[in-house]
Amino acid sequence: MALIKSISGIRGTIGGKPSENLTPIDIVLFTSAFGTLLKRENKAKTIIIGRDARPSGDMVSSIVASTLTGLGLNVIDLGISTTPTVEMAVANEKADGGIIITASHNPVQWNALKLLNGKGEFISGQLGEKVLQMAEKADFDYADVMELGSFTYLPDYIDKHIAQILDLPLVDKELIASKNFKIVVDAVNSSGGIAIPRLLNALGVNKIKEINCKPTGFFAHNPEPLPENLKEISETMKNGDFDLGIVVDPDVDRLALISEDGSPFGEEYTLVAVSDYILGYSKGNTVSNMSSTRALRDVTEKHGQSYAASAVGEVNVVEMMKETNAIIGGEGNGGIIYPELHYGRDALVGIALFLTHLAKFDKPASALRASYPNYVMSKNKIELTADLNVDEILKAIKNKYSDHKVSTIDGIKIDFENEWIHLRKSNTEPIIRIYAESSTVEKAEELAESIMKEIRELSKSL
Repeated sequence: MALIKSISGIRGTIGGKPSENLTPIDIVLFTSAFGTLLKRENKAKTIIIGRDARPSGDMVSSIVASTLTGLGLNVIDLGISTTPTVEMAVANEKADGGIIITASHNPVQWNALKLLNGKGEFISGQLGEKVLQMAEKADFDYADVMELGSFTYLPDYIDKHIAQILDLPLVDKELIASKNFKIVVDAVNSSGGIAIPRLLNALGVNKIKEINCKPTGFFAHNPEPLPENLKEISETMKNGDFDLGIVVDPDVDRLALISEDGSPFGEEYTLVAVSDYILGYSKGNTVSNMSSTRALRDVTEKHGQSYAASAVGEVNVVEMMKETNAIIGGEGNGGIIYPELHYGRDALVGIALFLTHLAKFDKPASALRASYPNYVMSKNKIELTADLNVDEILKAIKNKYSDHKVSTIDGIKIDFENEWIHLRKSNTEPIIRIYAESSTVEKAEELAESIMKEIRELSKSL
């Protein structure tokens, strides 16, 4: 169906023909290029790997591990794990890089290789370009028989991850335990079904209802944690006596929350709430990407601190966080990046910080959500076709709205007085993403629809 090679990794559907789908040949080529690059530039010796629970994961992981050992690299395999756990393991074990085998929120037929540097952070665009070039040229050599790498299996690294979270000064395990929270967890039948209940138990939460927590990799619903995909947990919350619903994506780097009344806390407001808590105790700046809610800016300024917006993509957010000395940041898709732990989106640390915040707030989650500035976002997309000249369309939109504040850092973002709209080509799917935010659902959808209508008209004339 599709194979997408980008500077952040390789992503595609399993099966089919090489270079058109994610096949064993493509996995070997890309893994060989990445491993060789690390050997040549960093004299790499050890690589951490880990995967989500999707059914192709074991096959892909085996190929990745064998390819790396064939290059003479030592492999530490975490097995079924989470993206943030692999990131932390790279740093903790002083490895030279990492490969996370996950297609994140994509459906079950997809899988991907996400590439990490020696800090456990996503590789730069420059390194990503080199990997693509080396894969294209098959520019690599494999090790002689006496120089093959070793393989080590470390299946319990999630517990080390949790232990480091509990050591954070702003995570109050005792206070959380004292509240006797009743929590529902939907882990979409992936690695969160292992990690989230373990984390909650470690935080003293003993009343947990698990939904879709068997790590079979066969997703019970669309794995992207958006309100329209979370009907089961919302109904469970409405019909039961629970304090909070927790939802994660297949690789556990995105966190969505459900309030006690069954209403979505709002994926965009996960970062807002956690940032509000952090800023109440530690002064510093915040960062989110350009497609994230204005509410983070409002909350940051309420605390007398500065907010900055980056291009979309975790590597861009991290780069700007470092540039601005931000103490908390992330993306409006529920991605929390807390540098005191590590520079990566991490639903586990997000849960621990949010529960501490909720315990200190001492009111229901819906009341906490109501305490923040209310914005509503409409998220849309247009499938790319061969006759759609995206660059010309974006240029035409920019020119039409030149009398407003327009940013071209990442696609086109137009800021109006009380709302905004952001258009950009996706890095992971053949689509244009269109995000609009306003004060009501109706206004946000009206703004998005007006721009989409303009795009459809422009596609006929350009």
